[in-house]
Amino acid sequence: MTIGIAVSRRNVGAALSCTLTLALALAGCRAERADVNKSDARLLSATRDADNWLSHGRTYDETRFSPLTQINGGNAGQLGLAWYADLDTFRGQEGTPLVVDGVMYATTAWSKVVALDAATGKRLWEFDPKVPGDSAIHACCDVVNRGAAYSDGRLFFGTVDGRLIALDARTGKQIWRVQTTDPKQPMAISGAPRVARGKVFIGFGGADQGMRGYVSAYDEKTGRLAWRFYTVPGKPGEKDGAASDDVLERMAGPTWAGEWWTIGGGGTVWDSIVYDAAMNRLYIGVGNGGPWNRGIRSAGKGDNLFIGSIVALDPDTGKYLWHYQETPGDQWDFTSTQQMTLADLTIGGRSRKVILHAPKNGFFYVIDRETGKPLSADKYVPVNWADRVDLKTGRPVIDPRARYDKSGNFIATSGPWGAHNWHPMAFSSQTGLVYIPAQQIPAVYTPDGAFKYRPGLLNMGLAEPGNLPKDKAAIEAMLQSFEGRLIAWDPVARKEVWRAPYKGPWNGGVLATGGDLVFQGDAEGTFHSYDARSGEQRWQFDAQEPIMAGPVSYRVNGAQYVAVMAGKGGAYNLAMPSYAAPQARVPGRILAFRLGGTAKLPAREKAPPPPYAPSAERFSAQQVARGSHLFSATCAVCHGSEGLSSGVLPDLRRSGAIGDARVFRQVVIDGVLADQGMVSFSRYLTPQDAEAIRAYLNARAREAKAKGEP
Repeated sequence: MTIGIAVSRRNVGAALSCTLTLALALAGCRAERADVNKSDARLLSATRDADNWLSHGRTYDETRFSPLTQINGGNAGQLGLAWYADLDTFRGQEGTPLVVDGVMYATTAWSKVVALDAATGKRLWEFDPKVPGDSAIHACCDVVNRGAAYSDGRLFFGTVDGRLIALDARTGKQIWRVQTTDPKQPMAISGAPRVARGKVFIGFGGADQGMRGYVSAYDEKTGRLAWRFYTVPGKPGEKDGAASDDVLERMAGPTWAGEWWTIGGGGTVWDSIVYDAAMNRLYIGVGNGGPWNRGIRSAGKGDNLFIGSIVALDPDTGKYLWHYQETPGDQWDFTSTQQMTLADLTIGGRSRKVILHAPKNGFFYVIDRETGKPLSADKYVPVNWADRVDLKTGRPVIDPRARYDKSGNFIATSGPWGAHNWHPMAFSSQTGLVYIPAQQIPAVYTPDGAFKYRPGLLNMGLAEPGNLPKDKAAIEAMLQSFEGRLIAWDPVARKEVWRAPYKGPWNGGVLATGGDLVFQGDAEGTFHSYDARSGEQRWQFDAQEPIMAGPVSYRVNGAQYVAVMAGKGGAYNLAMPSYAAPQARVPGRILAFRLGGTAKLPAREKAPPPPYAPSAERFSAQQVARGSHLFSATCAVCHGSEGLSSGVLPDLRRSGAIGDARVFRQVVIDGVLADQGMVSFSRYLTPQDAEAIRAYLNARAREAKAKGEP
């Protein structure tokens, strides 16, 4: 194309200057684009690099499929532990390690990073960002971290206190860091960043506390903010100066009601972010609204864009391209933050570029990446909040009774823990199947008629749950209703092909391999391998600790390895009651397996649990009743419903502090253990409140002791 410019003699110099400036600018753009392409080149070719696990889902498509075939159905029984590495925390381990040229990079609890020799487990370096202990209160779901991103010799990861940090992958030395959130607000990073186009993309969590969500893009070399996209509108008439300003005002704003901005609205991008290299698009999964209860959040009205949605953005500018809202007006904490997988499928005789998605709402979606329109949406577990998805409109046909802000109460067959939570699924192009770590945990939704916003704490807008069952038969019936299952799903035929049920309520992330195997850990601490086509179990290993994380596979010196992180924690293990006798704690671990591996784990210590520790004091019935309410509203989310801790955090019925009013007040009100994560609650509780909670815990301890509970 030729552009003609007419200039007078007097303006020739100016024109030449402008032309030179334009040429230099274009050259700079070309140089920058060439540099970006060079930086991305290895990640773009990751599908052909079987030896390494270069990004969170191995490739930009995030299939979590390794083409390695050395380990297969015929020899899986010969797998043995090659090495293990104990970590320095006892908290939840949710990370997916990266493996680059024989070096494994793993992020652990408290946002620490460790580099290991991938063949031996030898430590090469460690990095501790020194996350302040009191930032734990900002993490709704434990001080976990799900992984890092790698590009051109740099490692990127987020921290519980909202920082994004770049390290030299060879030495572990910090290159740059940036604060991506307001550190005074309940905003925490647990998800893995993604890197593409010379930028690092990161979100954060905090919708349950009422924070307003956004995703940010930073220059991978300098840490400079490139753009930001907010996922829900702010106060009408006020702009953010962000890439989202226009679409929020034009499209999202009219879908909200009331004064949602006074709390925040939610919509945090706390996990899945996927780069589509074929279409040069970025897909973000947007979370739940805050508070959950739409009657409080948005006057009971509106779809509340973009909560419960997948949003497509231009990765270079953050410009909105399209969205698909899976759960309009979400008030069940269903979110759309679960892993997105990109695939090319033949549907109806036509090749389609699609997103495969199994969010918490229980429908499996196949979504056209070009348009954002759903091609199919089918229940992969029984759910009763909606009958079906109308593919003409893309909208779910919601049961009116599920709108508990209007109906007053709703019992969901699958509740806020989700039909599939953050635990990553896998897709094998060899079998054409998606392997979903599904679960079914019923829940009751009852609106809180006396809701009062408490900044910094969870604000769901729900009434306190009812009392837990007390007799053995009722307890067993409740536990039997909690079920984890690995589902092999055919996204073209739109049906389940096989399933592997689990005793526990959930099961860990999934890996599929070229050897037609599927690997997955479970809540009981067993690591399994299944035939990818039939679901027949091929091998298992006692890892001693629950496995939540997704496994990876890689090759070093000609040998294929499968590795996974183990460690109990996360939202479910903090909040849900445990009726089992507590076991001696085992530190978080990384375990790596290979054919003929001969390493052994140390025997698990069989130390008896601490005894129940009620004091001889007598408390009034009113104190105990008030303490029950305060514990449920403030403490149970970390120390377990009705004090039935799973052991991740202390079982307070066994704590010596409940027998001493002064010590208990120092912990709860004065915050003497803040550096260990137990912050002061003086902002929310009075000394009299703390004493009421102590009265309740003493009553629970006496009850357990009298019954001879383990």
